[in-house]
Amino acid sequence: MNKMGTIIGFTFKNKVKTKAFLITTLIMVILLSIGMNIPYFIKVFKGEDKADGGNRSQIAVIAETGNPAAELLLASSAPATPDSDTFAVTFTAFASADDAALKEGLDKGTIEGYLTFGEAAGEGLPPVTYHNEDGELGGEVQTYLQSALQAVNTQLIVGDKLTDSQVAAMYAPVTIDTQELSADGSQAGEETERTAATINYVVVYVLLILFFMSIMMTGNMISAEVTSEKSSRIMEILITSASPLTQMFGKVIGIFLVGLMQIAIIALSVTANLLLPHNSGVLADFELDLSQLNIGLLVYGLILYILGYFLYALIYAAVGSIVSRTEDLGQAVMPIMMIGFVNFYVPLFSIWAPDTMLVKVASYIPFTSPLSMLLRIGVGQVAFWEIIVSLVILLATTFVFGWLAAKIYRTGVLMYGKRPSIKEIRKAMKAYKI
Repeated sequence: MNKMGTIIGFTFKNKVKTKAFLITTLIMVILLSIGMNIPYFIKVFKGEDKADGGNRSQIAVIAETGNPAAELLLASSAPATPDSDTFAVTFTAFASADDAALKEGLDKGTIEGYLTFGEAAGEGLPPVTYHNEDGELGGEVQTYLQSALQAVNTQLIVGDKLTDSQVAAMYAPVTIDTQELSADGSQAGEETERTAATINYVVVYVLLILFFMSIMMTGNMISAEVTSEKSSRIMEILITSASPLTQMFGKVIGIFLVGLMQIAIIALSVTANLLLPHNSGVLADFELDLSQLNIGLLVYGLILYILGYFLYALIYAAVGSIVSRTEDLGQAVMPIMMIGFVNFYVPLFSIWAPDTMLVKVASYIPFTSPLSMLLRIGVGQVAFWEIIVSLVILLATTFVFGWLAAKIYRTGVLMYGKRPSIKEIRKAMKAYKI
């Protein structure tokens, strides 16, 4: 057991310090950080980044004293609070469009534009014109202005007949819930047929990519290390201090910890980017509600990742042990990589159709069940017994391939020359009992 711990610790420290691990992890963190901050960078380059977080705009209102529409609009301006995450417009009164302060604000960009009112033709809001640098009105400013001016129009028409709270209630957004219908047109059960929350699609998509990259990268690391030790004849020295099985499982567990560490670093990077001030409203902007996250997805995801990792890692270790030259390793592990790609692409391209027959069948096949069952748990419809059956099959297959990999590794590390055939491996395996 002491030897196993020593090998695990040595493998972990050795791999964490390699340039490949450091550069790969750094690149992934940088790419994630850039991707999550692209909206902010766009605002900066366009000059839309403001000291108050970019969620407020200042617009001037050109109107003489006594203009009821202008007074109502100015009264609707919310106070500027830097900590506010909700977009709003601050209205500022100016006597004329030739005001020096207004021109200075327009030049500096602190004032986006100004509004002018025409002659009132009757009850209601008079014609309104928005003046700005490019002569366009769009996005959040347009939505806010339309809502504010519509409220002013209503107040001008109804006068004192409605209170401010009643006017505000008239324009409160209306939420519409959705419910799926079953095949016969009847309403489906709320818990079984409800469309998965958007946050679950995002989490599943991210986990699919992370788990696939981690399993493939760590698997290649295991096979490459075993082959390099064998080709340099270091393996002959290592066998005298620890048995081949101790070495194999020590390497597999050590690199498993490396994979977990890499996932943890990426998760911390995502969390750190979400906590940045300009990203504080990113979840709300994309209508992502963390309270709707399926916690079981994370729990089962971890279990599926662990079982899937050991299944692929043990096979990679066995294949690496029968290759004598690192130049031949790529060709030897190609079949495993192809299976790994199938494991990844089936759920990836079925993320919007998680209950198809292809995904259901793949969720029971050990080599594809880690990611396919993850998809069904996250955004599909799956019974508890189906999850248990899939996990039992995956666990049993992992033990079977672990036993088989141990026999291959035990004999393969001492077989040099050309890559042995399956018949030669079987003959050599019979000489050892595991």
